[in-house]
Amino acid sequence: MRPQNVAVVGATGAVGHEMLRVLAQRAFPLASLRLIASPASAGKKVTFDGAEHTLVAPSREAFSGLDLALFSAGASVAREWGPVAAGLGALVVDNSSAFRQDPEIPLVVPEVNARALENNPRRIVANPNCSTIQMVVALAPLHRAFGLEQVVVSTYQAISGKGARALDEFDAQARDLAAGREATHSVLPGVLAQNLLCDWKHDADGWSEEERKMVFETRKILGMPSLAVSPTTVRVPVRNAHSESVWARFAKPVTRAEALEVLRGAEGVTVQSESGPGAHPQPRFASGKDDVFVGRVREDASDKRALHLWVVSDNVRKGAALNAVQIAERVLR
Repeated sequence: MRPQNVAVVGATGAVGHEMLRVLAQRAFPLASLRLIASPASAGKKVTFDGAEHTLVAPSREAFSGLDLALFSAGASVAREWGPVAAGLGALVVDNSSAFRQDPEIPLVVPEVNARALENNPRRIVANPNCSTIQMVVALAPLHRAFGLEQVVVSTYQAISGKGARALDEFDAQARDLAAGREATHSVLPGVLAQNLLCDWKHDADGWSEEERKMVFETRKILGMPSLAVSPTTVRVPVRNAHSESVWARFAKPVTRAEALEVLRGAEGVTVQSESGPGAHPQPRFASGKDDVFVGRVREDASDKRALHLWVVSDNVRKGAALNAVQIAERVLR
């Protein structure tokens, strides 16, 4: 790959910072780097790879002359400026929900459906939701081997998925409870310290927007528009890395040994086949890692075509920043 002119949009946020970290760690070839943030942050300095960069606000000038624009600044910014950047010649990889449901824009996890990148005249690629990414990385190789028919998933989602303000509020809640004081909340929908929360907007029928995302995105990424997907999403008092309990039913019988063999050969997957207390993927060990960790692989007790999986991954890294950079590497190589 030749050196690329790259912009990171939303450079001051958690995912933006992680995008910069991933670019450096993967030695992504940079001809130039432009850091774009809100007008309120314009003029401030950020150090990357030993050099100081001045933050600039979005504008046509800011998006001119780019090969790649990595967006992590929210759906409204992506809708306004993503088409502008793409029209000026950049590949746009957007981490928000702005383009995920657009049938003309690929929604991509490179280990799963990289072929969707081959015909993309609009030059915009949508990065999926973090909880969807780790699940399809684990399920796709099993689908190719055994034919996926149904998925039931419960998520245990880390606080980092809601941003830095939620992490700060959680820390304050933990301190207050430890001191015997009443904990308060304004960012989170309730007290998360020593607790669990359903932390997404709900429709009148009881389904949350996060659950609906997982249904739609899993179907689109796997190319299975009628796949049965039944999620329940929960926020847990873990700082970083999401966990998921996944039940999957296939078209033919599958044993634990067969599933482990397939998963061991899968791109982007680390298998933990040990069994016993503490011998399973854990958020504190997955945090900061590239792979999706899969363990507690079990045959269903009453269905020879079904498996149970425990899936853990860093939601800020593979669930956002790393996946975006991997998309760019596939397109621009």
